[in-house]
Amino acid sequence: MAICDRDGVGASCVVWRVIGIGVIVVAMSSVLVHAQWRQWGGPNRNFRVKTKGLAEEWPKDGPKRLWHKELGVGYSGIVIDDGVLYTMYRKTMTTPEEFTVALNAKTGEQVWQHANPAPLVERPDERWGGQGPNSTPLIEGDRLFAVGSRSVLHCFDKKTGEVLWNHDLVRELNAPLDRHCGHCCSPIAYKDMVIVAVDRERPEEHSEEFRVPKAETLGKMEGQTLAAFKQATGELVWMGLDFRIGYSSPILIHFAGSDQLVFSTRGGLIGVDPNNGHLLWHHPVIAREMTPVWNKKRSLLFYTSHSGSTLGLTIKLTQKDGRTVPEEQWLNRKIKIGIPTPVRVGDFIFGATDRLLMCVNMRTGKRVWAKRGYPEASCVYGDGKLIILDQDGRLTLATVTPEKLNVHSQCTITEKYSLTAPALVGKTLYVRDRKHIMALDLGAATKD
Repeated sequence: MAICDRDGVGASCVVWRVIGIGVIVVAMSSVLVHAQWRQWGGPNRNFRVKTKGLAEEWPKDGPKRLWHKELGVGYSGIVIDDGVLYTMYRKTMTTPEEFTVALNAKTGEQVWQHANPAPLVERPDERWGGQGPNSTPLIEGDRLFAVGSRSVLHCFDKKTGEVLWNHDLVRELNAPLDRHCGHCCSPIAYKDMVIVAVDRERPEEHSEEFRVPKAETLGKMEGQTLAAFKQATGELVWMGLDFRIGYSSPILIHFAGSDQLVFSTRGGLIGVDPNNGHLLWHHPVIAREMTPVWNKKRSLLFYTSHSGSTLGLTIKLTQKDGRTVPEEQWLNRKIKIGIPTPVRVGDFIFGATDRLLMCVNMRTGKRVWAKRGYPEASCVYGDGKLIILDQDGRLTLATVTPEKLNVHSQCTITEKYSLTAPALVGKTLYVRDRKHIMALDLGAATKD
């Protein structure tokens, strides 16, 4: 069976040839692929990487551990560039400050770290975020951008850790403090800007304004759902929209000749012009956690949530009279994938929640198979293999097709709760749980 697709920032074609129970990926290419992992979701923000030479199976005790060290709490993701990895953490659940840290990617040794005051929240959820930090930093050129749990945006010199500029979004813009998980949305770069989720203080959560934000007209909308700052100086370029943010992160797609930011807000999915923040389209749906998944070839966006009402859906973007129009293709309340963003391969979505790993046909909404035993699992796809890390700390190496899941190796490598999505650079997998961070060699063993 053949599955071909074109990603939003590059072209790829994955051809499945099933021989017995094996899957051979015979072609995979991408126009815009970097050797490093510089942002949430990896090179193209979709948890897929171009790499080769991964092992077909692991020893019983798991892949070789290159290094391992204690770090601290929080679910901030890992970004890597020029042999250095960056993330954020809090030393303990009761430490009233958090750190942005740079570590040598080969050894785990600290290069620099920066402490920032981060007062504790009143009612933390230990499993789903605790005190944070939970946002993933962003690397652009020689700069590192990081948003802490208390919504303070820092721009660092990535080599030295020097603070180049910062914005306290709560103090300066009256952004609300999330007292459940803290700020979780990861920043994204566009041209010479860094774009972050902001939000504003609002009436109680069950008000009509919260459930269905008013967006009858397109174009400029006053508010502060998103804000764009110049990367070099921190100067505000634009700010607008009036949708309440959740825990997902925006993605960048290219549709009908133009770039769009797609963002999952609590008032629905929105498309935004990244040049000026103008609203291009809005599709009302209960949305909160998961970042939408884009299929450029089909002009489809997949979204699912397990908060409020359980549902999965796909909308198709079309161009009518010079405007982008979202059209719902299907809605299936039995499709449920949790907080970790799933991975798309061709027209098929792979993701897990509530101990169920599933494959969903993005075009039809049909769940074509499901396997139990995968609680809240994050996935990374590379070299024709799906690497799965579940919240219990179990790592799985598998190949997947629309017909079945083939598990090659499994091992427990971390403690509960492992809710940070791993990062894959070359043959090295970087993983963290609430207390530790480590590097694993996923390469095939070489013969002497």
